[in-house]
Amino acid sequence: MKKILGLVVSLTIISGVCAGVLAYVDLITKEPIKATAAANEQKAVKAVMPAGVESVEAQDGFFVGKDAAGKVVGYAAKGKDAGGYGGDIVLMVGFTADKKTLVAYKTLQATETPGLGMKLNAPEFAGQFKGKDGTSLKVKKDGGEIEAIASATITSRAVCKAIADAQSKLVAEAK
Repeated sequence: MKKILGLVVSLTIISGVCAGVLAYVDLITKEPIKATAAANEQKAVKAVMPAGVESVEAQDGFFVGKDAAGKVVGYAAKGKDAGGYGGDIVLMVGFTADKKTLVAYKTLQATETPGLGMKLNAPEFAGQFKGKDGTSLKVKKDGGEIEAIASATITSRAVCKAIADAQSKLVAEAK
């Protein structure tokens, strides 16, 4: 009985020390992780804006890109869909000044299958979206014009929905 009690006490102490170490690591890494995510988001905003954007202003839920004269050239918004094969897909999506024509997207978060679903970043797939209206995007299997990633239709559908989500933020702002 003493031996079992000794093991329980030892394991409790070890578990407490491990929990303390994990809490400390979380505490010291939380801010650097947040700063890195914000920097990545800013890079993505600049990457998806149309040509001619000189400055970017953050609005409530989206970004406005202006030229040197202060004229609005484009917009960027974050879009999300929980229907990806590996979970949430979060994209930064750029649109022209009409808030309809897609310029490009950059992936902020995706945990799709390596070698299949992660091809959502491949130029062959992502390039199909340029110049299209984000609200009407569907894969060919669903009657649309987007060629799905081979063996990754779920991911392809989620990308279309994430783009529509981003565009809905711009449309909502216009009302």
